[in-house]
Amino acid sequence: MIRVQEYRPQAFTNFTKEENVKAYQEALAKVRQEIVGKHYPLIIDGQKVDTAERMVSLNPCDTDEVVGTTAAATKEHVDQAIAGAWKAFESWKKWDMDARARILLKASAILKRRRLEACAIMSIEAGKNYAEADVEVAEAIDFLEYYARSAMKYAHFGSAETTWFEGEENGLMWIPLGVGVSISPWNFPAAIFLGMLAAPIVVGNCMVVKPADNAGVIAGFIADIMLEAGLPAGVLQFLPGHGSEIGDAMTGHPKTRFITFTGSVPVGLRIHEVAAKVQPGQKWIKRTVMELGGKDALIVDETADIENAVTSAVQSAFGFNGQKCSAMSRLIVVDDVYDEVVGKVVERAGKLTMGTGEENANVTAVISQKAFKSISEYQKVGAGEGKVLLGGEAPGEHNGKKGNYIQPTIIGDVDRNARISQEEIFGPVVAVFRAKDWQDALDIANSTVYGLTGGVCSNSRERLEEAREKFEVGNLYFNRKITGAIVGVQPFGGYNMSGTDSKAGGPDYLSNFMQLKTVTERW
Repeated sequence: MIRVQEYRPQAFTNFTKEENVKAYQEALAKVRQEIVGKHYPLIIDGQKVDTAERMVSLNPCDTDEVVGTTAAATKEHVDQAIAGAWKAFESWKKWDMDARARILLKASAILKRRRLEACAIMSIEAGKNYAEADVEVAEAIDFLEYYARSAMKYAHFGSAETTWFEGEENGLMWIPLGVGVSISPWNFPAAIFLGMLAAPIVVGNCMVVKPADNAGVIAGFIADIMLEAGLPAGVLQFLPGHGSEIGDAMTGHPKTRFITFTGSVPVGLRIHEVAAKVQPGQKWIKRTVMELGGKDALIVDETADIENAVTSAVQSAFGFNGQKCSAMSRLIVVDDVYDEVVGKVVERAGKLTMGTGEENANVTAVISQKAFKSISEYQKVGAGEGKVLLGGEAPGEHNGKKGNYIQPTIIGDVDRNARISQEEIFGPVVAVFRAKDWQDALDIANSTVYGLTGGVCSNSRERLEEAREKFEVGNLYFNRKITGAIVGVQPFGGYNMSGTDSKAGGPDYLSNFMQLKTVTERW
């Protein structure tokens, strides 16, 4: 068995120290010189494959700037990649578990050395400020480290418990599923992209991966690191492309064994539907491992520490412009402290600075024109469903640069059944609810189809215990922000329409990508 230190999450970079800020700025300069403008081709069977069409990634904070390009896969490339992955699987599945784990640990070591470069790419390509980018790269490293260690418990025959029976040897063996497809999002383009491919690979599967259209550069950077770490040709097939062109081809392919997806509910349900239909030549029921959307709520009651509640609300709502599936989009405050809490949240949020990720602004541009249009429409809808307490505008530019800039927006006195109460906005727009009391607040929190994250700020032990049982979310936080799950510490995943509750970064996540065989020998 591979011998490594016990898993510990990566520490975050302290940007109050001048030397760390300087190092980040040097990384930005290096990335602008060496990576911005770079082209990433497809990678099929270890070979770089270019295409006539190129997908362009733009800087959301300055949409006149091209960050880089990727090739655009076609359905023919999907067929080639899946066939190549199955060919590679025949040898990859025979590798010892610790040998596969070493590749993840080697990739982790490389990413640690290039940590600030990865951060800098995301500041430019996704608009992440220093802290948001650094925390994400730490999470990406954590996934590699955690899954490498987690794989060890599946390594040997008999590692899964069975009951002794006289005269026989009985045991369970874990075996990989085969070839999977991974479709990852743009909002965590390093951590989720890497976690979704590393977990299946370490237990012996081969992966065909499609990164988000808006995040091809950081995805290409991460894919190169995995190959540098020693992945054999064909184990990782890198297939950027338009979802409308290759999505159904990847998920509906008869040789696709499983699909892991993080993204919106409509797309996730479409994938689930396509995967459920058995195709000619298919001999298995496909698995889908899904992390979908949220309409996440933070409850503040009259017993709460008000200052902590305000900090928790602002951090949860406006970190990375609310572009997190875990972000707080609903603030539920009991009537006794509504005016005080909401007034302070509005005041605190009003002090957030707007600018670029490279400037380390609190609020940057949202990822794309499509997102900009959708969020700005919800601002208009919200203005008719409540009282705009902050923001409400979508300037679309800042300091003379065209970008996808949206003001942090808070809308008060919203009805629980309003559109902005029920529909995922995925941007810096918060609906605020005045609850009659604690029970009413909990009812409002559970009044959506989602069940991803939620939180309670309260000093009532009785209420916290009730929420522990009745608040319908996969990740529940007390007296802190509701974002920022740490790998191995807070396994992440929701239920209801928020996904399959597969708990990424949890002790049983790898089992999603394996199957059990019982073997009995009579002595």
